[in-house]
Amino acid sequence: MGKLIYSAIASLDGYVEDANGAFDWAAPDEEVHAFVNGLERPIGTYLYGRRMYETMVYWETVSTVDEPMAVRDYTEIWQAADKIVYSRTLQEVTSERTRIERAFDPEAVRRLKQSSDTDLGVGGANLAGRALRAGLVDECHLILAPILVGGGKRALPDQLTQRLELLDERRFTSGFAHLHYRVL
Repeated sequence: MGKLIYSAIASLDGYVEDANGAFDWAAPDEEVHAFVNGLERPIGTYLYGRRMYETMVYWETVSTVDEPMAVRDYTEIWQAADKIVYSRTLQEVTSERTRIERAFDPEAVRRLKQSSDTDLGVGGANLAGRALRAGLVDECHLILAPILVGGGKRALPDQLTQRLELLDERRFTSGFAHLHYRVL
């Protein structure tokens, strides 16, 4: 049985995008990127909303010729995984191993978790919020960037109370910090 894992890079004040929709301030350096790759390597299927998929599909065709090892490694990790995009408006996907689901069905995700030999990742704050509210998320990996952005899209949903158990933490030389929680 696979676990559903929510991973996000967020500002210290809890945003994955600032008020203008930008997230360039969250770009990881080589050390953080390599660490993220280690977290993502066990993921066999990614669950995305449309907007997150449209951001992540970059990894389908990115040229890695002159890129650092962490970027080349992540490209291979992302391309090797299956992807499910939840969207009522997306007409077609532009990446391999990808399918569209028109509605987010918590029971279908439960069945997917139960039948999976690998972990699943949920990407995008909105979809992750729905999965958290449905009791589907097993673990959270929050990578906090050393910046305050003051507003934007929250990494975690408002008006949700959920107990967590801290499993691990790590500091990076760039000031980023990783927090790993089990959802209780």
